[in-house]
Amino acid sequence: MVERASRLAQFINDRMPREDEAVQLLCEDHSGTYTLPFLCRWAENHWINIQTSRPIEAAVAGWRQAPAPPRRRSEA
Repeated sequence: MVERASRLAQFINDRMPREDEAVQLLCEDHSGTYTLPFLCRWAENHWINIQTSRPIEAAVAGWRQAPAPPRRRSEA
């Protein structure tokens, strides 16, 4: 249970993000917690996959801001 609590602590679960803000979701099922491999947004009381615009059919345990894209190393 410590692992679950530690994982949940990394995500926000006491409020929803601004509508249409890209976020990473933490979901939970009988096996444990996992992050979705794509970004989502909260819109019209549903979690939506940003890539497909389809609703998420998972038990969402929390969300956090989308990670910043990796920075490219400049060529010298």
